[in-house]
Amino acid sequence: MCHLTIHYSWVDQHKGASRMANERIPSWIRVKIPAAGPMKRVETTLQSLTLSTVCESALCPNRGDCFSKGTATFMILGSICTRNCPFCAVTKGKPEPVDESEPERVAEAVKRLGLKHVVITSVDRDDLPDKGAGHFAATVKAIRRSKPDVTIELLVPDFCGSKEAIDVVLEAKPTVLNHNLETVRRLHPVIKPKSNYYRSLWLLKYAKENAPDMLTKSGLMVGLGETDEEVLETMRDIRSTGCDIITIGQYLRPPNSRLEVKRYVKPETFVRFKEAAVQMGFTYVASAPLVRSSFKAAEIYEHLRV
Repeated sequence: MCHLTIHYSWVDQHKGASRMANERIPSWIRVKIPAAGPMKRVETTLQSLTLSTVCESALCPNRGDCFSKGTATFMILGSICTRNCPFCAVTKGKPEPVDESEPERVAEAVKRLGLKHVVITSVDRDDLPDKGAGHFAATVKAIRRSKPDVTIELLVPDFCGSKEAIDVVLEAKPTVLNHNLETVRRLHPVIKPKSNYYRSLWLLKYAKENAPDMLTKSGLMVGLGETDEEVLETMRDIRSTGCDIITIGQYLRPPNSRLEVKRYVKPETFVRFKEAAVQMGFTYVASAPLVRSSFKAAEIYEHLRV
């Protein structure tokens, strides 16, 4: 895992990609330079325990901020995804065998970093009989054994719509279950070709119906060619599942991606999305250009507990 250098804008991190450098990045997409000390501590912990984070694998623009505050989103089940979503920077291909020791190493990292709220996600593992659900559950249990007071947020794939797989995850009793729709219904077949819009909505609804005390969460990217009305329609669909929390952020094209940014949504439009989401009844809304699914997840949870 390489060390990170955080620059002033997301595109600055990818000057080697000429087409990215030629795009006009608006002034409101800026990343502050974080303090090196706390960020180094997180990096060193992850390296010593041979752990991956989606922060680095997906080239998240906020990873410097999160690392500098001593937080990270752990990515389990390896670093190679069985799906080929064009928006995502995670490596695609044939995954490695599941590392059975990984849950304990994640738990050790949580303990060393003194985390109060931890986010766990994964690549898609369509190659596994349970699609990785058992590994999610084992990770939750390992963390709880190591640090019983920690709250745990899982950002899960759709498990190919398997009720059995989702039940395994729900039985582990995460504090928050997150599953992202990512985009509007019309664009879903292009943006997430191996997923299904209605299957994702079903997952969110099934989770809420079978674990009503657990918070559910979902997220959207904008700037992919959708209209504002389509965003609002998708927000309504997500809210109809009983979903509590929604995040909305700007899509930024990673290097080597064939999926272009169609528009840079203005900050005031994100404000309107937030106002609409509040009116729809979401308990918490994070809507801004650099918002990502797990960004400031601990702060969101603390806000909801107050």
